[in-house]
Amino acid sequence: MRNYDIVIIGGGIAGLSLAYFLSPHRSVAVLEREEAIGYHSTGRSAAEFVLRYNAAEICQLATISKGFFDRPPEGFSDVPLLRQRGGVMIASAEKLQRFEKLLAEERAFTPEIERLTKDEAIARVPILKAEYVAAAFYDPNFWDIEVENLLQGYVKGARRNGCEILERQEILGAQHDGPAWLLRTAGGEIGAKIVVNAAGAWADPIATLFRVKPAGIVPHRRTAITVDLPAGVDAANLPEINEIDEDFYMKPEGGRLLASPADATPCEASDVQPEEIDVAWAAHYVEEATTIKVQRIAKSWAGLRSFSPDRLPVIGFGAERPDFFWLAGQGGYGILTSPALGALAASLLTDTAPPEGFRADGLDSSVFDPRRFR
Repeated sequence: MRNYDIVIIGGGIAGLSLAYFLSPHRSVAVLEREEAIGYHSTGRSAAEFVLRYNAAEICQLATISKGFFDRPPEGFSDVPLLRQRGGVMIASAEKLQRFEKLLAEERAFTPEIERLTKDEAIARVPILKAEYVAAAFYDPNFWDIEVENLLQGYVKGARRNGCEILERQEILGAQHDGPAWLLRTAGGEIGAKIVVNAAGAWADPIATLFRVKPAGIVPHRRTAITVDLPAGVDAANLPEINEIDEDFYMKPEGGRLLASPADATPCEASDVQPEEIDVAWAAHYVEEATTIKVQRIAKSWAGLRSFSPDRLPVIGFGAERPDFFWLAGQGGYGILTSPALGALAASLLTDTAPPEGFRADGLDSSVFDPRRFR
């Protein structure tokens, strides 16, 4: 039987980023139930990095993570992890008051935001429909994340430090055996002094299996489609398009246009598939806000975004067991916050000082403590 200081359950971006930061200090294994890492939420992400437009704590985590994305350790990736995309926020005529409020709020944080006339908005985004766009502004602080390079950077670094990443290792049972956990998996028995629950949409079922009270983490389905862009539209330089109330968003993806109705439908943890109604809404928004007539949907898919009751991540030791650690509930922000949260979780597991970014940014990590739900 193999024994480790810490076993991480879940081979998505959360578990692998933690393995990267933790493996220099502890013996670590990552257990993934699927045949490949990053299969569920990580592999279906829109790959967007933003500094704003989320809860204050998520924005702080993004700011802390930005330094890692901009200056990853030597050898981490052979390409830049971020590519500037820029974003255009648009509003229809009935939302002008809301637009003015948001513009004022965001300019306080991002002075370089540029208000656009309708003609200027269409010049930046030639597919916008003039009849739809009543107001717009441009925010340069939107980036595409090179998700595969980020994921593989975590994997390579963790493995260099001796971490084992084991696939097809569904947890079938767990019990305490003296000072350690004894895990029964699809691949055999594994021992661990501490177990980390980084199981994403399956975080609460995993907690139940370990006889730990669930945190109330609920998976939510989000849908996306891709459609062909008109001839002559340069996808490489097209900004992201965001509706002011996040009724929808669109961005280039693989030479096509990705569109999402920004749905957030509570659902069971599963290999989630898109619903026809959500695909139809995505296509509707493309035709409503742009000049594209959707003749064909090139691809449609859905992913899971898992939220705690207060919609903040759940990070830390559980109240019932000092050897069961939560790293879950990242919502749709797990990739963009992974450098910050991976490093934070590693510091908590090794009882060391929080990462410098947390101290510099004044973010109190106790806001993520699982015990807040007691």
